[in-house]
Amino acid sequence: MSGLPTGGVIPELFRGLFDDAAVFPPGNLPVAGAVPAHRAHRTAWYSDAVGPLLCGAGRLGELAAAVGTGSAAETGGGPLRVGLVLPGGSTELAPALAAAAPFETAGVELATRDAAEAVAELDRLLPPDIPAAIEVPRELLRGDGLDAVLDILVDSPYRAKFRTGGLVAEAFPDEAELAAFLTGCAQRGLPYKCTAGLHNAVRHTDPETGFEHHGFLNVLLAAQETDPAAAAAVLAERDGGILAKAVHALTDRQVTVIRNSFTAFGTCSIAEPLGDLAALGLLSSPSPLHQEDR
Repeated sequence: MSGLPTGGVIPELFRGLFDDAAVFPPGNLPVAGAVPAHRAHRTAWYSDAVGPLLCGAGRLGELAAAVGTGSAAETGGGPLRVGLVLPGGSTELAPALAAAAPFETAGVELATRDAAEAVAELDRLLPPDIPAAIEVPRELLRGDGLDAVLDILVDSPYRAKFRTGGLVAEAFPDEAELAAFLTGCAQRGLPYKCTAGLHNAVRHTDPETGFEHHGFLNVLLAAQETDPAAAAAVLAERDGGILAKAVHALTDRQVTVIRNSFTAFGTCSIAEPLGDLAALGLLSSPSPLHQEDR
């Protein structure tokens, strides 16, 4: 990546990549604590790397109360940027949009078992200036199901969303499954975001749980691939030095292709992925990165 910035400037490859999912498992930060923590992220030197604060539909009341108790200085002089996560599907869309009125709605993430129905409801209810991502359960994306869903989404204005981890081993897709999703999107020019399990830069086995975690650097580099075998090989790489070297070699055009595809992922920690990038020499920090309470 030519001219990798120094002195705390966030490289284009990582801008807006980390959506703040602090209130979700395994972080589970209380909403009252997540709001000031997010405000701090948004005013820190690394703010260009940070996306909106993600909040589930059922916790928007808590969020409004937490924001309402803050001082003018804490609110930063403007509305909180919030990404609405709707695990209950399109029935949650209208009430969530109404409950989010005090905030700046940065996007909607809608889970569904029927992609066509979700597209229709988003077309009907979502203001045109608010982006959305549609998540279909992984079991429905196997075999011909993946092509069917991606074909529906590519004809819509909405991104795909893919779950890359969770609280049990079965929640983590293997390299072949994730590669099929990434390359299916790449072949169609369909953007997507990911969620869960991507806190660290490099693929690894968690020493406490034994879960196989994908690395967000692996996913970024695999996002430019259209061949499933090539993408799976990148996803399987466990050597951070090799991945860092590949990032340094990216051209500006490749960075654009990658980020037009892989737009963001939810992470319950902001400091952890930034710390990994700094350790790999991909980010220059002007001040120490502290692991926030999670």
